[in-house]
Amino acid sequence: MLDTAKAAAPSAPDYTAIKQKQQAMWACGNYAVVGTTLQLVGERLCEAVDLRAGEKVLDVAAGNGNATLAAARHFALVTSTDYVSALLDVGKARAAAEHLAVNFREADAEALPFADGSFDLALSTFGVMFTPDQEKAAGEMSRVVRKGGRIGLANWTPKGFIGQIFKTIGKHVPPPAGVKSPALWGTEARLAELFPHHQLTATRKVFHFRYKSAHHWLDIFKTYYGPANRAFAALDAAKQAALQTDILDLLNSLNRGGKDTLIVPSEYLEAVLVKP
Repeated sequence: MLDTAKAAAPSAPDYTAIKQKQQAMWACGNYAVVGTTLQLVGERLCEAVDLRAGEKVLDVAAGNGNATLAAARHFALVTSTDYVSALLDVGKARAAAEHLAVNFREADAEALPFADGSFDLALSTFGVMFTPDQEKAAGEMSRVVRKGGRIGLANWTPKGFIGQIFKTIGKHVPPPAGVKSPALWGTEARLAELFPHHQLTATRKVFHFRYKSAHHWLDIFKTYYGPANRAFAALDAAKQAALQTDILDLLNSLNRGGKDTLIVPSEYLEAVLVKP
């Protein structure tokens, strides 16, 4: 007689299918409209890792190239990677406008096409944290960095504004089953798990979103930011209205700019890891 009392073991997430959906998500809209406003974070991160001119630097999940440009401005030898070619094209245009020599290459953060120890330094600003297989992505970043090299990360925290946005969207559009929250990358405990034996130094920083109003922020993110764009597209009109109300309530509750503008502080974790 079969034992029907035993529950079936949960199946592992289909990372390939999840990644394909994510790739399409980031390719929609125009992330660069949002990304360029975050340039300050890339500049801060290059200071945190104590970047040296001439170092070989890899920007992982580079998006429109904020950390890429920051490192190249200080005469590093930069390779900028992302799995969305349209975002790399924006980075190329920005680098060309500043006459910066950067190597751009389409690449998956979970399968970096570089030999072990190829770089002195790997960076990622609000990029690698969105990979579905977190352990694999972290392992790849560590693998391509030489011994004694550094990994610099800027990741939104769970309790910060963007972490709360993730939770708000997740109440209306549940994330894929079995996939860990990207915001876990914004905690020291998770980074210690992902990068065992690495020396970790982490500092909580604040980035301020500065927009004309809560509605202005929402219009920009609904139009150009892939996760928000796809979340609204997945809902009918009534559910879209409910999600919009929740986001506007969150924005207004955190706004320190008064009634005439929007200034919302958003916490992120700036982390530097030294490879043993």
